[in-house]
Amino acid sequence: MTARVLTILLLALYLAGCGTLAPRYHRPAAPVPAEWPQGEAYKNIKAISGVPTIKELSLWEFLTDRRLQKIVEMSLNNNLDLRLAALNVEKARALYGVQYAELFPKVNGEGSWNKQRIPADVMGFPKSLTIERYDVSLGIASWEVDFFGRIRSLKKKALEEYLATEEARCSAQISLVSEVERAYFTLAADRENLKLARSTLENRQHTYELTRRQYEVGLANELALRRAQTQVDATRGDVARYTQLVAQDQNALNLLAGAPLPEDLLPPDLAGVSPPKDISPGLSSEVLLGRPDIIAAEHQLKAAYAFVGAARAAFFPRISLTTSIGTASDDLSGLFSSGSGTWNFAPRIVLPIFDARTWAAYRVSKAQRKIALTQYGKVIQTAFKEVADALAVKGTIDRQVTAQESLVKAVSETYRLSEERYNQGIDSYLGVLDAQRSLFAAQQELVFLRLARLVNQVRLYAVLGGGGESNIRDALDKLD
Repeated sequence: MTARVLTILLLALYLAGCGTLAPRYHRPAAPVPAEWPQGEAYKNIKAISGVPTIKELSLWEFLTDRRLQKIVEMSLNNNLDLRLAALNVEKARALYGVQYAELFPKVNGEGSWNKQRIPADVMGFPKSLTIERYDVSLGIASWEVDFFGRIRSLKKKALEEYLATEEARCSAQISLVSEVERAYFTLAADRENLKLARSTLENRQHTYELTRRQYEVGLANELALRRAQTQVDATRGDVARYTQLVAQDQNALNLLAGAPLPEDLLPPDLAGVSPPKDISPGLSSEVLLGRPDIIAAEHQLKAAYAFVGAARAAFFPRISLTTSIGTASDDLSGLFSSGSGTWNFAPRIVLPIFDARTWAAYRVSKAQRKIALTQYGKVIQTAFKEVADALAVKGTIDRQVTAQESLVKAVSETYRLSEERYNQGIDSYLGVLDAQRSLFAAQQELVFLRLARLVNQVRLYAVLGGGGESNIRDALDKLD
């Protein structure tokens, strides 16, 4: 009967502490415009017919290059940075479990044996005594009944921090995938530049040999020969530099993938790369609220609200309960005999009168909430800028590529004409050298612009959210 009464009492005390003193949370208004920027740089990029938005395009649909898909999959399985992010989530989940367990009483079973000898004439006994006692009990030691929601607020704070860590893992995956794609396209561009440098070196070497023969028979002066030689030497330096960059790009890609990549997965050049699909940002900037880093910042803001509730609850009394039921006997054989039952019920209340730390902690909680609110707004503003920058590139990069392609054609024709005029003896070799330099620089710039277009597609996809929650979860499940 006593156990039933205690159970009912404990249940009533538990249900009594269901509320918290945390402020009511309302999502703050986003400190950015509702629509994307407008102007010359953003023409015809918001709502293009047939172009999917971020919610309509999965990661594997966005990536059309099969080699790149396999490298991304390898990185999701092997990358240690992503593994570290997953372990941080596991740690945060465990810490939340520790805080959640504070809501419930800790029930302990205890057994003891005590034997004591008391000398004669002590405590009023004329003869010496030997006292022996056996105890077995089941009890609760100092369980705080959460009447004012202090523990529940701390539990809520731990939950929001765990959820923020989970979103940070999703954000880490988006960053990883984006970095793998960027490294893949950079390797392709540097390999194309290496091919271009080698081809240019071959042409300049041929020109140098021709000029040298002409110099030997007196048809060219030494100045023309030395100028041809400087072009050859400069291009040799370019070949060595791009050879180095290709090796470093491959090392970076191996690190991201978590393992050495076979040659058949590496891109030959930019022409051999299948570009990602085009993507529309939609009409509203509200899509940013689905980004994992913004969701994580909001969870941190909610955690700050919960921390305020815990700080407020510290001003109110704390009620704790210690209770136990069991049996006791001076003889081991009579430990469970009839009439040997024991029980203990000791509620305790502590009312804070003066503690300067409580007020200081409350001020800290309010400051922390303001900090979290400011950080939340800053994350949204940064995300808006990232998307706006990517849209500015998207709205202008095609025009830059088109202009550069036209420039390459014009300079190529200029080089051909200059070479013809030199061979006919009309112009000096200086015109040929200038045309060679201009053509090589224009070709390099064209490779750079094509790379920038591919990288910007990847960046736009990432800054808009990177493929949606379902793709993130599916990919992260492979880490378990």
